[in-house]
Amino acid sequence: MTTATKTEPEARPPGVLAALRATPAPVRYLLGGVLVNQMGAFVQTFLVLYLTARGMSFGRAGLALTAYSAGAVLGTLLGGELTHRLGPRTTIGGAMAASAAILGLIPFLSGPGRFGLLLAAVAAAGLATQAYRPAAALMLSELMPQEFRVMAFSMLRIALNIGAAISPLIAAGLILVDWDLLFWLDAATAIAYAALAFALLPRLPAEPPAAAATADGAVEEADARPAPSRGSAYAVLARDHKYLLFLASVLLGSVIYVQCTVALPLKITADGHSTGLYSMVLTASSLILITCELKITSYVRHWKPYLAGAVGTALMALGAAGYGLEAGSGVVLVLCTAVFVSGVMVSGPTMFAHPSTHPAPVRARYVAAHQATFGLGMALGPTLGVLAWGAFHNGIWLLCGVVGLVAALCAQLGMRGHVPADS
Repeated sequence: MTTATKTEPEARPPGVLAALRATPAPVRYLLGGVLVNQMGAFVQTFLVLYLTARGMSFGRAGLALTAYSAGAVLGTLLGGELTHRLGPRTTIGGAMAASAAILGLIPFLSGPGRFGLLLAAVAAAGLATQAYRPAAALMLSELMPQEFRVMAFSMLRIALNIGAAISPLIAAGLILVDWDLLFWLDAATAIAYAALAFALLPRLPAEPPAAAATADGAVEEADARPAPSRGSAYAVLARDHKYLLFLASVLLGSVIYVQCTVALPLKITADGHSTGLYSMVLTASSLILITCELKITSYVRHWKPYLAGAVGTALMALGAAGYGLEAGSGVVLVLCTAVFVSGVMVSGPTMFAHPSTHPAPVRARYVAAHQATFGLGMALGPTLGVLAWGAFHNGIWLLCGVVGLVAALCAQLGMRGHVPADS
């Protein structure tokens, strides 16, 4: 007579609490600095209102915002180069210190006769403020245990979202006292992040010259050969057709993402709803992201990365297409927002982690290219959204749905088959 043997229950994959417990102290400091800095990130949100309140025309104020956005895109590329040469800690601290110095000057340049200087300062502020992002992403991927890397990027996104939710409340109080306080508090939070970086973040080495990367993401031993130069590193990226497809997905997805703050309020008011409904939709979006993203990521991180990128982007496209329902009620808009945000939560952390899985000699440049592409989409999105609304009106949402499916296909093709360099 045989006896059945009991098998050990299959171990459950580690979840949110395990990820939080496994988070090293330097990562906590890094995320805390991001949160503090984002709580004072007023420039891009309030620059047009500030300048018009100071008597500047809408045209000039809009040009200043464009200068800031252009500087921000270039700043991510500069940040990747500085990270490669100086290391993440020095890049974060230096970028934040420079940002603080420039932001503190903007109120003194907003008067008449100084518009040229103001444009230069605003562009420089965008460049310095965003230069820290590639360094933060690289440090996050280096310090977090590999199994929790995607969770780490979810934590980063939550820190950014919490800061973005608190920032307007702080700004509302500051404006009642003095508009200039927006820039001075923004500068103060930037210098606080710089001090935190130099005091508490580890000095990680600049990228090692021990290996060279090929266009398909493989690593070849280099036997004392120098690391790729800036030109050769970007040449590798330009030949990496899969990564270019990934960047195409990021660009298209970010253009669609920004329509929630551009085309959606236009739709809500055109359908006869109050602006209060728009506020409710934004609040619901923020609450879902802050409360659910980490838990969803704890499941999604076990998926194939290309599957998370494609499914999440397709869900985002579905939610955007749903906004096109004629005379959508408030309930329909909130439900579509839930689908849209679910897609962002499924794809976002995995896609933000993807660039940091490439070989060390080109990693900073890959991260910077991703950040710059995302910033470019966020900069182009408002203009494209307004033009598309004028041309297609409610048909913009069907267009967003189609473009989103193209972005999902690009994510699937661009991420599939990639072997992480440290796997």
